[in-house]
Amino acid sequence: MKVLTIAGANLRRFIRDKSNTFFVFVLPIGIVLLIGAQFGGDFSPRIGVVSPPNAGELTASIVDDLAAQEDLTLVTYDNEDALLLAVERGHVSAGLVIPTDLDGAVGAGDTSEVGFVSRPDGIGPQLQSVVAKAVARAVEPVVAVRYAVAQGADPADAAAAAEVAMTQAPEVGVEVTTAGSSIFPSDMGQFDIGASSQLVLFMFLTGLTGSAAVIQTRHLGVATRMMSTPTPVRTIILGEALGRFVIVLVQGLYIMAATILIFQVNWGDPLGAAAILVAFALVGAGGALLFGTVFSNDQQAGGVGIVAGIGLAAIGGSMLPLELFSDTMLRVARFTPHAWANEAFAELVRRDGSFVDILPELGVMAAFGVAFLVVASWRMRTVITRA
Repeated sequence: MKVLTIAGANLRRFIRDKSNTFFVFVLPIGIVLLIGAQFGGDFSPRIGVVSPPNAGELTASIVDDLAAQEDLTLVTYDNEDALLLAVERGHVSAGLVIPTDLDGAVGAGDTSEVGFVSRPDGIGPQLQSVVAKAVARAVEPVVAVRYAVAQGADPADAAAAAEVAMTQAPEVGVEVTTAGSSIFPSDMGQFDIGASSQLVLFMFLTGLTGSAAVIQTRHLGVATRMMSTPTPVRTIILGEALGRFVIVLVQGLYIMAATILIFQVNWGDPLGAAAILVAFALVGAGGALLFGTVFSNDQQAGGVGIVAGIGLAAIGGSMLPLELFSDTMLRVARFTPHAWANEAFAELVRRDGSFVDILPELGVMAAFGVAFLVVASWRMRTVITRA
């Protein structure tokens, strides 16, 4: 009973701390939203277009050709400066500037330059061939008619012949074959990857930063006063550990529930997802208790906790999916509990795994948590009995 009382006191202290409102409840959801908006969902290249106000048939043909292409989005800009700024800032992958004299110049046999601009990185340079083909398809009939007229043909007959030839030209068939398997399933939701990785990051961060409360318990003499009552040391340690465990678990449950309600995130098998939450909450609780017994003041624990939490999260696949790690980095990542948690979520969310499939990951996380708690319990017993 005393264990639950100590744990409840820690939870109430955590909820009453106003600074937790932003860092525990607002920031995680904001980062999930940001990651999903930037990197999630289907990829559709965007091409910015600047066309003359009174566009002719050639201009309309080019724009219609590009707009009809699957997985390509056109964005219209009023002038070239606005288009260049959009390309520089990455709002569009590439830009197309159609000159005002395009129809007249091509019809008269003169040269007219269609402008194309893109950043050197990303998919922009690859879109140049797409734009070039669209321009060529629009210009070819006009060039053919002009050539026929130059050879003495009647303009009306040449235009009709060119139109018939274009409609009778055989279509080129393209067969696409995918080698291997995709890393991420095509039906994955926009926020699915970011949600699980940020849950792991913030659960551990909340645990480590919460270690300040353990230090305050020592410095304010709360532990000493509890020991003056008929309360065994093991009860104090269990109560503090349970309090940290509940706090970290509440953080994980909140992120999971909020992302389901707001972003419709798929967390896979419910039993497996719940097991990961419990196992990683054990890791976070052990880390919190360990930091609370190693450092002498809450400023040290908070500062080192943030650095350690973010660093371990980066190494463990919370910043970049483990599937994109090199073999060497993947071996290094296995020394962090984050990697095993992220791997377990990947098995549930991206590979349709079940609770049984993630038993090895759950076992490793539980081992991390128990190891942290054993060392932390020994340290805390030493610290509070010495005080």
